Amino acid sequence: MSDRVALITGGARGIGRAVALDLAGRGWSVAICYRKSAREATEVIDAIRRKGSRGLALECDVSDAKAGTQMVHRVEKEWGRIDALINCAGPYHRVNLLEETVEGWHSMFDNNLHPVFYLSQAVASGMIERKWGRIVCFSMANADQLIAQPQLTAHYIAKVGLLVLARSLARLLAPHGITVNAISPGFVDSGSAPKEELASMAKKIPAGYVGTVEDAASAVRFLLSEEARYVNGANIHLSGGWGI
Repeated sequence: MSDRVALITGGARGIGRAVALDLAGRGWSVAICYRKSAREATEVIDAIRRKGSRGLALECDVSDAKAGTQMVHRVEKEWGRIDALINCAGPYHRVNLLEETVEGWHSMFDNNLHPVFYLSQAVASGMIERKWGRIVCFSMANADQLIAQPQLTAHYIAKVGLLVLARSLARLLAPHGITVNAISPGFVDSGSAPKEELASMAKKIPAGYVGTVEDAASAVRFLLSEEARYVNGANIHLSGGWGI
């Protein structure tokens, strides 16, 4: 795996950052993209290089299909290939559905669902040519239950759509040695929520504790490995039993 190249969206913070550092520690060349977190992205690249791996940080709004495609082509030009696309970018906001704006509604799909479509199309041709590739996207732990989510409806629907998209891509790309899978986190301490809030959430988790970004990185590492070559179209719950 030491000659592999990964492109990670949302790689400057949280789960994306943990995945980037984990892969770099295993010899992967890692490109991350960010939209606003320039300082954090620089810190991640510095950490990657200290591990002896190649790192590249690219500013990109992945909701823009043209910009996303150009980013893929830049990484391929720089390093000759992309072996793994890990879609970690996924902002959300809480708002009552009856108070949601048209702009807010569209933004959830533009930033969570549509980029996985654009970027997967962009990386697929190179992966098909090399007969090897991995695409991973992040949904949420109860997305496969299709439950009511009146406070984050658009975000939730986008995460449901990711499961359908991942399975559809898996079906099409499997003959070419490419796997496409989803990871569905529950409560994970990614640095965005107050510790007190996470502690209260732990009471709702059957395992009794909140997950870490390292748990997510471990799941990604498995899906990228040869051991997972026959795992395709799967949805891995990363939730300690919550949401199932």
